[in-house]
Formats: sequence, C-alpha cells, structure tokens
Amino acid sequence: MRKRRAKKRILLPDPRFNDQLVTRFVNNLMWDGKKSVAFKVFYDAMDIVENKKEDSEKSALEVWKEGLSNVMPHVEVRSRRVGGATFQIPMQIRPDRKVSMAIKWMILYARKRNEKTMAQKLAAEILASSKEEGAAVKKKTDTHKMAEANKAFSHFRF
Repeated sequence: MRKRRAKKRILLPDPRFNDQLVTRFVNNLMWDGKKSVAFKVFYDAMDIVENKKEDSEKSALEVWKEGLSNVMPHVEVRSRRVGGATFQIPMQIRPDRKVSMAIKWMILYARKRNEKTMAQKLAAEILASSKEEGAAVKKKTDTHKMAEANKAFSHFRF
C-alpha cells in the first residue's frame, strides 16, 4: 500500500445490550444502510432465542456469543505460488479476522435458511451454532479439515 494503514474506527455500543460486538454484527447484517431495520431484526431474533433456549441460566446474548465463538475458525488455507504450482498453505487467523469471518458466515447461512422472517432465520442459526450444529459450524469444520489436509505444505509459509 502506498499510504499508511487505515486506522480502526471505534464502534458505539448498541442501545439494548451496550455491546460493541452487537453493533459490529448489526453492521454486517444491514442492507442498503438501513441500520434501524437491522437492529430490529437482531433484537427480534434475540427475543426468539430468549424464548426457545434450553439453558435457563444463560441470557440470549450469552447464547449468541457462544454460538459466535463456535463458528470462529482458528486456521485457514491461503493460496501461494511456489515455482509455477499453487499450494494451499494453512495459516493461523488474526483475532479480528476470526470474529469477522464468524459474523459473515453466521449471517450468510442464516439468510439461506427456510424460516419465514429474517429474525426467525437468524434465531434458528444462533441456536444451532450454540449447540455446535448448523451450516455455519459446518463451514468452520470444513475450513479446519482443508487446513489439516494441506498441513504438508505448511513449510511454504512466509
């Protein structure tokens, strides 16, 4: 890059849970700049999670955070050309990238679900990921399997 690194913007915590991670999630959930709609979808999903969760001592926010941590990958494969051949090299993931990948996967697979409203889709994906099942967790395990399969090329790391 020619210029200096872009500095991290500070996110304001959300109004209901007072958590910056919730704001980050809602920013990824948002379409066409409609943040209030995204917040409504997220809060409705959290209400559904509150009603459907099995563990009564955990709050809906704790269930969501547990689900998000279950989706977070630890290693990924990166393509690297070595002498005309392209190798998939397993690499550790930076902590902020782990979180953003988990958020994106959870939202992507929530959108692909078959429930009626987006809040119901998101709630179902949150509950599934907190139980370590669902499409987002499968994506994480597939990523880990790919890294494990290409472990032999880890000496090409830079």
